[in-house]
Amino acid sequence: MATVSYSAKEIDCKLVYCGPGLSGKTTNVKHIHSQVSPDSRGKLISLAAGNERTLFFDFLPVDTGEINGFRVRLHLYSVPGQAMYTDSRRLILQGVDGIIFVADSQKARMEANIASLRDLRENLKNQKRRGVSLVLQCNKRDLPNIHRVEDIRKGLGLTRVPCVASVATEGVGVFETLRKCSRMVLARLNKQFESIEGRA
Repeated sequence: MATVSYSAKEIDCKLVYCGPGLSGKTTNVKHIHSQVSPDSRGKLISLAAGNERTLFFDFLPVDTGEINGFRVRLHLYSVPGQAMYTDSRRLILQGVDGIIFVADSQKARMEANIASLRDLRENLKNQKRRGVSLVLQCNKRDLPNIHRVEDIRKGLGLTRVPCVASVATEGVGVFETLRKCSRMVLARLNKQFESIEGRA
């Protein structure tokens, strides 16, 4: 659902960080914003929702290249993970191109991970969205009492999805996760442009 701006010669892609409450979604987005050059990023906007916030900003990555002469602008969003914010999640997921599911590695949070992924799938199903790029980030790898990465992948049924182990509070794995997701989205966009050109 990427949008094309012919006047700006840009393609806008929407990447959304999903996952249970306090899993590290906001930490990811804030870290990326802090590291991106101010010349190529938009303002970090925060909307409060109880204990959680929806954060979003856009930026022009320097390493993604162009698609048919169009620059790619990424719009990053974090969604509130708590169960009561279903409407917010549904709204933010509209038109999503790529999803980073931030799982909390702590054993005590596995059920919350499963419930959050179930909610995500339900939202995508209701929006009739298919082919959305998905990357799993197993966060909080520095804490005690955590599941092995493979056990998290199996427990979530995401063994075939690209996965990154992370400590978002230290920036570990944050950009690696973003790169994996954005490259998947861009590869799909390239194919779409090629098929359009082939029909023209």
